[in-house]
Amino acid sequence: MILSIRRQTGVFMGRAMENLRKSRGVTGYMASVIVVALVGYFSYSAIQGPYGLLNLFKIEAREARLQLQLTKVTTVRQAAQNRAYRLSDEYLDLDLLDEQARKVLGLIRGDEIIIQ
Repeated sequence: MILSIRRQTGVFMGRAMENLRKSRGVTGYMASVIVVALVGYFSYSAIQGPYGLLNLFKIEAREARLQLQLTKVTTVRQAAQNRAYRLSDEYLDLDLLDEQARKVLGLIRGDEIIIQ
């Protein structure tokens, strides 16, 4: 029964299918162009964008530089903290106190040699 209906409307169905294929061809082409454009845009953003790979490498390099700088500043701070503690009321280093007094006042004994 289905075969007889197809045979009777074969001419109409053939033209309709041809028009449908043509419209799908244009639609399919447009969909392909849109998909390629979206893939290109997201690929570009993944590499060049604000959160892309190139910025990730820049951020990691900056992090390494800042980590090195932090290590240096921490070392300087600990040395200054140690000197401050050695001159504090709780613990008094007489040699350091003598060195600081001589440096500030510019006093030396006659038998001393200054090496800088």
